[in-house]
Amino acid sequence: MVILLIIEFVIVATSYYFSVIRSNYPLHMLQLEGYNNEDYKTWIKNNKSKVSKFVYKKTEEKTPLVWTDRAKRLFKIHDHVNLAFLVGFIMITDIIYANTKSYYSTIVLVILCLILYYFEYRVILISNKISVPREEKINMGFFVEAQGKIKNLKENNNLKVLGITGSFGKTSTKFIADTILSESLNVKNTPSSYNTPMGLSKVINNDLNESHEVFLAELGAKMKGEIDEVAQLVQPDIGIITAIGPTHMHMFKTIENIMNTKYELIEDLPEDGIAIFNYDNEYVKVLADKTEKKTIRYGMEDIEKLDVYAKDIEVSEKGSEFTLVIKELGEVKCSTKLLGKHNISNLLAAASAGYVLGMDLKSLASGIEKVEPVEHRLNIVDSGTGVIVIDDAFNSNPVGFRAALSVIDEFKNGRKIIITPGMVELGDMEEDENYKIGKEIAKVCDYVILVGKKRTEPIMKGLKDASYNIDNTFVVNSLNEATEVLGSITRSGDVVLFENDLPDTYSEE
Repeated sequence: MVILLIIEFVIVATSYYFSVIRSNYPLHMLQLEGYNNEDYKTWIKNNKSKVSKFVYKKTEEKTPLVWTDRAKRLFKIHDHVNLAFLVGFIMITDIIYANTKSYYSTIVLVILCLILYYFEYRVILISNKISVPREEKINMGFFVEAQGKIKNLKENNNLKVLGITGSFGKTSTKFIADTILSESLNVKNTPSSYNTPMGLSKVINNDLNESHEVFLAELGAKMKGEIDEVAQLVQPDIGIITAIGPTHMHMFKTIENIMNTKYELIEDLPEDGIAIFNYDNEYVKVLADKTEKKTIRYGMEDIEKLDVYAKDIEVSEKGSEFTLVIKELGEVKCSTKLLGKHNISNLLAAASAGYVLGMDLKSLASGIEKVEPVEHRLNIVDSGTGVIVIDDAFNSNPVGFRAALSVIDEFKNGRKIIITPGMVELGDMEEDENYKIGKEIAKVCDYVILVGKKRTEPIMKGLKDASYNIDNTFVVNSLNEATEVLGSITRSGDVVLFENDLPDTYSEE
């Protein structure tokens, strides 16, 4: 019996060790899917080749696993789940041994441990399901605390909250607004894409204080009701809808669902709140026209219907110049380092907020001039080789992709090279939109490097149907391979656009 116990201990200890190693990657994917079991199940379904691999292979992730308190708690629960399985396996082995008196019963233990190892991707689902009630209780505590703090600051310190949402442009607009509003006001911004209840609660509870006059809150959503949830937390006085388009279509299914979800921000504004709309966007225009609360419309088209607009626009590879017009204040000449006409739209959104908050034209123009490009959103990177690199890798959508192409088209010298894996999360529209963008790429780019053969097939088809020189296209499996190809073809003066860098959940083998 002692020998049996020793054998069982060795087998179980080995199994536990390798199961812990194997569980890191599925935990990472679950974290990237927002700890949502349904989204994680979809990831498993779409990545069967990875899940079915028996040998653990460490990979370099673009966004590494972050060991947050929640991740640590989940990993601990997962440890207990694994141990519970292993104890059960030992019990089964002992029963078999009691009936056979043969050490061959340990073969059953080995087989069971291998099965557990193989199914670690699914065992994490059980662990996460167990953790949900506790996590919801913890989250609600943070949520209520942050909600109370915002209410108190609004009542006692006259804090103003600016909520920003949209299918795209919201993060850029948030950072732009931070710079512009900071010309006259004490602003508290949120890091990167902090746009969920827990991310915002953390900033509110830890960083927001009585000295701040404006709090900038980006509101993100993948399904109906999520904007409302975040709005109930931050209690916005001013709401901006930057743009609406086909993003997260695999979740929303229709543009109408996206419109209704983004409009939750406007519905949650108080009666004396102010709604700011990008009137150039066809879907946002519909929402603006049905709004009964006070509205500010901004854009570059149909200026007779706008409150804030840009005219005399000159866009170049060095930035843009334009005249900012606010009908109630007048006009002022502005210059910006930001690339592309679509960034003027984001500047107008922030300027509209500044106007609502009492800023004058001079301060707005000064703020606009100080705005720096947001990392991975059409910013120029100095490669030190004479090659101009434009980083637009954060994400991609049909409007943003075309905007990026128009930006590199402004560069009159040098060859134009694009590296892209295409667009994702467009639902049923994804294949068609990537096909269309292939045709657009053919008009602008001299060389095309596609990342992921299977995913970029529609782009390749679009290039071929546009009679593009396929000899100037390269299809690779990873960004590292793309960089190697790039090094072999570039020369001083070339312009390289990195358009979209898929998250780890979308990596193609």
